[in-house]
Amino acid sequence: MPCFLWDCWPSLEITVVLCAMGCIQSIGGKARVFREGITVIDVKASIDPIPTSIDESSSVVLRYRTPHFRASAQVVMPPIPKKETWIVGWIQACSHMEFYNQYGEQGMSSWELPDLQEGKIEAISDSDGVNYPWYGNTTETCTIVGPTKRDSKFIISMNDNFYPSVTWAVPVSESNVAKLTNIYRDQSFTTWLVATNTSTNDMIILQTLHWRMQLSIEVNPNRPLGQRARLREPIAQDQPKILSKNEPIPPSALVKPNANDAQVLMWRPKYGQPLVVIPPKHR
Repeated sequence: MPCFLWDCWPSLEITVVLCAMGCIQSIGGKARVFREGITVIDVKASIDPIPTSIDESSSVVLRYRTPHFRASAQVVMPPIPKKETWIVGWIQACSHMEFYNQYGEQGMSSWELPDLQEGKIEAISDSDGVNYPWYGNTTETCTIVGPTKRDSKFIISMNDNFYPSVTWAVPVSESNVAKLTNIYRDQSFTTWLVATNTSTNDMIILQTLHWRMQLSIEVNPNRPLGQRARLREPIAQDQPKILSKNEPIPPSALVKPNANDAQVLMWRPKYGQPLVVIPPKHR
């Protein structure tokens, strides 16, 4: 069972902490008890207080690595009297995505989520693509198989960041001459802490988080490799929000496809028709 057991406190003073560098937000309190007697002792969420790093070591692509979003929760599951299974874990969905790579006056490449962009769905699953609807199945979930005689006490955690590669040259050109001039990315996510009874499909939302990652990189393709890219504002990311009132999970956030399988890479020239560079894996 991918869980970390711990000893819980009878009660905690309610705390909301945001460190000076914006490194952690924590909401605790007297045991918050939900249906079925499930107790959430504490939830923490943060984005590392470091800037996005840029890697120009390749002559083919620019790579960047954003700081990590991190979330953890301390949960107590009461004894389960029946032969049933509960899973407690994190579910995440992307609710907004803008991801453009500009190539001067020639045009831009754009990673897009068509159904989300066209308003057909409210959000799209950010599952690992295997363990729907969960974000993952190691530290991200804990499975409790009944019947049990004692409380099950555990911590579940998750983290997320971006580490993509962007071609220096126009992606639809046979030329390998660097033309990349700007990278812009703005994505928003909702992350839920959820308990699910796999026998009855009963789902209880325990906590809702909002977080956002913004990125702007200015590139001078005429400069030597290693001296081309410069990170622009925002250097530091806004910290996640731990909501005081939970939000429902849209149905599209619980099923296939996930964002990675649904996204398509488009080339949008300044003049002419857009082209599909990489089609979606899921159709």
